[in-house]
Amino acid sequence: MNYTKERILDTAERLFAQQGYAATSLRGIIAEAGVNLAAVHYHFHSKEALLEAVILRRSVPANQERLALLQQFQKEAGDQPIPLEKIIEAFVAPTLRMSSNPESGGMVFMRLLGRMHAEGDLLPGILTSQFGDVLERFGMALRRALPNLPQEELFWRLNLAIGALAQTLRGGSKDLETISDLSFSFNSEVALQRLVSFVSAGFRAPLARDQIQQAHVVTTQEI
Repeated sequence: MNYTKERILDTAERLFAQQGYAATSLRGIIAEAGVNLAAVHYHFHSKEALLEAVILRRSVPANQERLALLQQFQKEAGDQPIPLEKIIEAFVAPTLRMSSNPESGGMVFMRLLGRMHAEGDLLPGILTSQFGDVLERFGMALRRALPNLPQEELFWRLNLAIGALAQTLRGGSKDLETISDLSFSFNSEVALQRLVSFVSAGFRAPLARDQIQQAHVVTTQEI
């Protein structure tokens, strides 16, 4: 990769992660990277395109790993649905394990994803436009693993699961640390185990009574 382009990407990734997308200006990135505005516009054209390039640089290899894991777990499951825990592991493990690999940007990219999930509307658009096939494959696997979960409820639980992942990527809540004697220490493998356990329990939680009645009404109408 062109040295100037890589320097801009590294700087933008760090500043976006530290300050957030909205609070980071192109002028700030230029000053930190030691390049001129023309170089940024030549390589990326706009701030939003720069953010997309930052995310794609790390996410494309991660998505390749996600699909490889999903395929491996499907092979192990044979004709049966992939176990729910394995689906969640295949999706979150590549991102969490970036933290232990300095060449992948380590914790910086994880914190950037956490910020983008929590603070902006840009990330969902980027992921949907670039990785629709990946999201569709995982959605199909989840529907097979949870055949009795209504579609609307699956959507809700996916949103809550993404929230848990975003909070993990951000490095926990400093507010909780201030009101307890505990501090948030991050270990990628331990975080993976905790997240898989927590999210899978959420997906398997029983439906509320009104949700069961609503699902019954929909089923009756379909018949």
